[in-house]
Amino acid sequence: MYLVGLTGGIASGKSTVSSMLRELGCPIIDADVVARKVVEPHTCAYSRIVHHFGPEILLKNGEIDRQKLGQLIFANEEKRKLLNSITHPEIHKAMLKEILLYFLRGYRYVVLDVPLLFETRRLTRFLNHTVVVYCDPATQLSRLMQRDGLTQEQAEQRVAAQMPLNEKRGLANHVIENSGSREDTHRQVLRLHTKLEDSMDFLLVRVIAIVATAGLGGLLLYAAKILLS
Repeated sequence: MYLVGLTGGIASGKSTVSSMLRELGCPIIDADVVARKVVEPHTCAYSRIVHHFGPEILLKNGEIDRQKLGQLIFANEEKRKLLNSITHPEIHKAMLKEILLYFLRGYRYVVLDVPLLFETRRLTRFLNHTVVVYCDPATQLSRLMQRDGLTQEQAEQRVAAQMPLNEKRGLANHVIENSGSREDTHRQVLRLHTKLEDSMDFLLVRVIAIVATAGLGGLLLYAAKILLS
């Protein structure tokens, strides 16, 4: 099994592309969903976050108020780094568990939907393919203002807080251009899906796994069984 990284920028349409791939049957691990799970009450990350940021970030039901926490870290780089140092290791461990489950179920690849894929760079060395969902700056601002009810200044601040999409675009193996219609984006997703389905990268990964677990002798025996079957 090989890994595909999917990323983008705020309001670039990554979630739309992720949904399209899911509808086509691609296994998706959504880092945002995992991130919410690892900070649920009674988890290790939850306890550390409350310890460092105080009980005022909690909702009445005891869950973390993500909006309030986001406001705290948005304008404070040190607090943002602290939060990331707490959550990112837990997120990566949880994602690894899901990857192993897909591997055991026989999937050839898994798509990791990760907003900060290139910012953190912790996962990129494990990926065979990276995909960026791109849209032009004017479209990105317009969508963000409409989606979140922001002023242009507020939207520009949110966009400026992330790695520029043009920079991400230059780091990716595949680019989904999402400035146009949904139909055009869907056609690009279909082409990407075909490439992933036709890729033979999973064979190399499985050979490496076999060598690692069975040694060279086991590999030769495995190859002999295939040739004789």
